[in-house]
Amino acid sequence: MLSMFRHMFTIPDLRGKILFTLAMFAVYRLGTAIPVPGIDLEAVRIFQAQQQAGGIYGLLNLFSGGALEQFSVLALGILPYITATIIMQLLTVVIPRLQALQEEGEAGRKTITQWTRYLTVGLAAIQSAGFTYLFHTGTFTQGIDLVPNYTPGRVALIILTMTAGTAFVMWLGELITQRGIGNGMSLLIFASILSQFPSIFGQLWGATGAIERYGLFALVILAFVVMIVAIIYIDQAQRRIPISFAKRVRGRRVMGGQSTYIPLKVNTAGVIPVIFASSVLLFPSLLVTAIPFNNRFMQGVRRWLDSNLGGGSSGGQISFWYVLILFSLIIFFTYFYTAIQFDPQRQGEMLQRQGGFIPGIRPGSATSRYLSHTLNRITLPGSIFLGVIAVLPTLATLIWNIPIGFSGVSILIVVGVAIETMKQIESQLTMRNYEGFLT
Repeated sequence: MLSMFRHMFTIPDLRGKILFTLAMFAVYRLGTAIPVPGIDLEAVRIFQAQQQAGGIYGLLNLFSGGALEQFSVLALGILPYITATIIMQLLTVVIPRLQALQEEGEAGRKTITQWTRYLTVGLAAIQSAGFTYLFHTGTFTQGIDLVPNYTPGRVALIILTMTAGTAFVMWLGELITQRGIGNGMSLLIFASILSQFPSIFGQLWGATGAIERYGLFALVILAFVVMIVAIIYIDQAQRRIPISFAKRVRGRRVMGGQSTYIPLKVNTAGVIPVIFASSVLLFPSLLVTAIPFNNRFMQGVRRWLDSNLGGGSSGGQISFWYVLILFSLIIFFTYFYTAIQFDPQRQGEMLQRQGGFIPGIRPGSATSRYLSHTLNRITLPGSIFLGVIAVLPTLATLIWNIPIGFSGVSILIVVGVAIETMKQIESQLTMRNYEGFLT
């Protein structure tokens, strides 16, 4: 591992990609410090001094890299793009036209990507309007009005600026994917979350008394390390399905007869279910709190969201309802995304055309059923693991009243993206070493 870090900068092409990615991180972090026009900067400073990370607001601020608490031009971060991606993937399953585009290859995926961009801009405009209203009414800011001059022209300017910021973040992510080391959107979320860890641990250190400070802090750090090790272990776990190919005689040559395997990962979906579940859980609280209706029903819904899902004005409270819903959503999206990534029916048909078979299993439909059954069995513990890791810090906060600012969701995203990025760098190093050996 250490040698890989040393060799990363010895290859000019790879060194250029890494430096370009770091430069895009710097541009992104610079954008998070630029406030939108038309807000009260003094009120923003007062709010930053009083606010405590937690609930819906804390998770949104974490995903935006602290841009939300500054009402930055990049306050929405990458969340509109994530929401648009979820919507498009759900529609791909139920709309035949989108499914046909998905199967067309590169050209079809480009069309879907373009539609996803348009949907991202539309969602960014809607969410920026909602945040402007929430910051004006003080719903997320403990009653502090960050937009005192709430006129149509000023609101339109703020919405346009924040929407343009979301489009800029989306462009940065695509640049990192094309000219950097890949996974641009995931790396931007990675950079956002990682930038908040020092302040989170600083708040944890300052929130405890002098006597219990060292013991509590050491306990949290130990749990943090154990969770990272467990995430890496499960990420590397896989079930290998043996595959044999029948011998075929063509002329004087005997072809086939080799044996290989299909690696089915325990966590095929990676951190995508965690990101999807968090985004879906944020949506109802944001929608209900942004609706300007004040009838009895809406007030009751808002109180329930404030008490259970952390959508309230003071950072919100998180209850066991939040833990249960988040856990269930992670399991659902794990199965959903795994079904998109690996199609047992198509895999069985492809093996049959190539003359391959699983020992003891008949080719065709029997192979597809076997693959589907095996995939469901190994996906269940993987999804439960993701759910448990995601809710563990929240459970610790609820049971022992420990002021933990980070969530299991953030740890899963950071570790998962880091592992995937290191795999990509390692594959590029291997490819270049292989080429050098041949030449």
